[in-house]
Amino acid sequence: MHASRLVTGAAVGILLAKGYDLLVEGALTLDVGIGRRVQPLGPAAWEIAAPRELVFELIESPYRRTPRAMQDKLQVWERGTDMMLAAHVTHVGRRKVTTVETVRFEQPEGIYFRLVRGPVPHISEVFELAETNAGTELTWRGELGTDFGALGQRWGALVARSWALAVEQSIAAVKAEAERRSA
Repeated sequence: MHASRLVTGAAVGILLAKGYDLLVEGALTLDVGIGRRVQPLGPAAWEIAAPRELVFELIESPYRRTPRAMQDKLQVWERGTDMMLAAHVTHVGRRKVTTVETVRFEQPEGIYFRLVRGPVPHISEVFELAETNAGTELTWRGELGTDFGALGQRWGALVARSWALAVEQSIAAVKAEAERRSA
């Protein structure tokens, strides 16, 4: 009897560990709607010394035609005229996290993302591009939702930190390339 409990406990432990791995990597999304809590993402803003149309084009172009150098980070599953369904691969620590999102383009002032599959059940975000005297102001804001009350909210805070870091890194690359091309 004692050995069967040990085996059952080990099996449950293995299943929980694998479930956690799948959740963290974005392969398992728990969306039960129980105890849903929503927290803001951003806002954050960047001044880019380049025309708004160029900044928009740099963000949009990999979704229209993904360069080979980006194929390990972006896989567009479905392309439409103003909306795409894309898998984004991000490295967080030693883990490879894959999210699937719809991406909608409203040229030249907005790009909208909505999470379909990932480590939390809900993320929506917008990148707004405004013309300024110096070039472009790019503003990012959104919201992240988790289930399971306070426990989910703590998980969401961890995801939000990693998400914001990934956004900052992506925008830094766009800013550098836009300013290089504009110089």
